[in-house]
Amino acid sequence: MDFVNMKHSVPEVITCKAAVIHELGGPVIVEEITVDPPKASEARIKMLCSSICHTDILCRKGFPLPLFPRIPGHEGVGMVESIGEDTETALKIGDVVIPLYLGECGQCSNCKNGKTNLCHIYPVGFNGLMNDGTSRMSIAATGERIYHHVSCSTWSEYMVIDVNYVLKIDPKMSLPHASLLSCGFTTGFGAPWKEAQVFKGSSVVVFGLGVVGLGAIKGAQMQGASKIIGVDINENKAAKGKVFGMTDFINPKDHPNKSVSDLVKDITDGLGVDYSFECTGVPSLLNEALEASKIGGGTTISIGAGEINVTVNSLTLLQGRTLKGTMFGGVRTQSDLPIIIQKCMDKEIELGELVTHEVHLENIQAAFEILKKPDCVKILINF
Repeated sequence: MDFVNMKHSVPEVITCKAAVIHELGGPVIVEEITVDPPKASEARIKMLCSSICHTDILCRKGFPLPLFPRIPGHEGVGMVESIGEDTETALKIGDVVIPLYLGECGQCSNCKNGKTNLCHIYPVGFNGLMNDGTSRMSIAATGERIYHHVSCSTWSEYMVIDVNYVLKIDPKMSLPHASLLSCGFTTGFGAPWKEAQVFKGSSVVVFGLGVVGLGAIKGAQMQGASKIIGVDINENKAAKGKVFGMTDFINPKDHPNKSVSDLVKDITDGLGVDYSFECTGVPSLLNEALEASKIGGGTTISIGAGEINVTVNSLTLLQGRTLKGTMFGGVRTQSDLPIIIQKCMDKEIELGELVTHEVHLENIQAAFEILKKPDCVKILINF
């Protein structure tokens, strides 16, 4: 691609391939779409690789809103192909970037107080549209408009995004690893670091050892937690957990007559843990995670997306426990994410264990079968 000449040309509509969901519960179909040029404050990104996150699977089921047709994908890394006119940005054509679903203005009250990563100016968008209330993507054959997935839609060869939801990265960074950091691993890693602020010598339990859960284990280890318990019904996850710092593993299937919270208490002197991280989105496990934390001070962080409405045992909360939700693990996209990226580039965090399978965009349907395999942790999508 001739990026030199592109800098002096007016962007045109691009026809490319993308994975599209047309209806609630429908299949993911790879077809031709058109991608409009970026408008002011926008950039068009040529995707270099993407990956599959649990939230993308939920997208087929109408999460967070049943808007169709839609292109899933919110993890990935790409290259800036064009920038909209009158756009104030440090980005340049050819920059390698991570598209994100959350921005950081640095000026709103939330950005200034340092207590949260949820920016008032550049929040998570659920309506599937750009800031002007329109989409930049259409079905090539019919012209029907396509909804974005949050601010992204990375399961497409090209996508348009607000420049305030983009992070430029060092092109030396491993592209697959950069894709993992755009959501899953960062969300898990950030939860004990930024959201819970796990203290040295504390005890932790992590429910669900996918990429998010493994990230939470690593984050807890780097915070200095002394006991880190992993919970998963997949025995293969035991070895993965140990690589990232897990000290104990519980497979609930091995103890059919005991609750998970009781199993956690069995290896924590009957008290439970200081911090509990629920990464599965399974409603019943949120109460187990709460119950597994200490009376009078245990903190549970709800990370996994799943059911919108979940019933919580109020008696468990009344016993002095804290329940908190998080998005992107409390990580600020411009201030904190570069720190994680640098730790990966310095080999303080090794992500090589996470990508277990790869598919080409054309074969995206095969990915949904691969996800069922017990050895699957993360699937990379190549373009």
